[in-house]
Amino acid sequence: MDRWLEHLAALRGNSDKTVDAYRRDLSGFLGFLTTHLGANPSAKSLGRVGISDMRAWLAHGRRSGRGPRSIARELSAVKSFYRWLGEADGCDVTAVLATRAPKFSPGLPRPVSRPDTRTLIDMVEVQSADSWIAARDVAVVTLLYGCGLRISEALGLTRADAPLPEVMRITGKGNKERLVPVLPVVRKAVDTYLRLCPLAQGPNDPLFLGKRGGPLNPRLIQKVMQQARMQLGLPATATPHALRHSFATHLLESGGDLRAIQELLGHASLSTTQAYTAVDQARLMEVYKKAHPKG
Repeated sequence: MDRWLEHLAALRGNSDKTVDAYRRDLSGFLGFLTTHLGANPSAKSLGRVGISDMRAWLAHGRRSGRGPRSIARELSAVKSFYRWLGEADGCDVTAVLATRAPKFSPGLPRPVSRPDTRTLIDMVEVQSADSWIAARDVAVVTLLYGCGLRISEALGLTRADAPLPEVMRITGKGNKERLVPVLPVVRKAVDTYLRLCPLAQGPNDPLFLGKRGGPLNPRLIQKVMQQARMQLGLPATATPHALRHSFATHLLESGGDLRAIQELLGHASLSTTQAYTAVDQARLMEVYKKAHPKG
């Protein structure tokens, strides 16, 4: 397992979080095999895992209360391990790779509407009595919505990245780089935060700081979003990550090209971005049903 994880990290460029997730999923599978086979799995016994063993593992997952999506993710990790194992040790991995994942309906992203997005950002600003903290929180959520960033990407920026350029280079999942246009309203929000921030910052320090000068904890942004959405009566799906979904959905609604949106989001596969077309189609069908004369 360690050899495989090293392979993932070194050759495929997976992030530490991704490697840790693979480790957890494979450890769960190996733990099941220990009980199922009555002994710790060896290289030889791993090569003898058959269809009946895989079915027993899938059934164990369902009995344990894990949903189809979680089981499918775990199976993906197991298959990745076995592909590597087949190449490294030459064992027969046919049964594992032939195992079919349980079917599930992929959850569609739930964006915040355009009017609610503006109101939500305004409400974030009044959550703190400290003006620089309020400006910091507004700058972060404006970045998430205005540039479609993941919260980890926004909080990964350093002081050397400011003032923000018109086009910013972002390093996302798997160390993949992408170029993201930065709207004037985003640059203004970050400039306002920096002007009010009382803490000294070196070029290698995080751009967004906590109250005591350390890196800003993403939980604080999640908390301020929670407070704002509760005051506005918005659903629990109005999270920091929903602002990234909103960025993509609102671009698509305005006629944005799906391939361009894929590049802006940093999705490795267009199929991931295509989930937004389902959101847009749902909205169009709703308009159609309300507006059609025979509706």
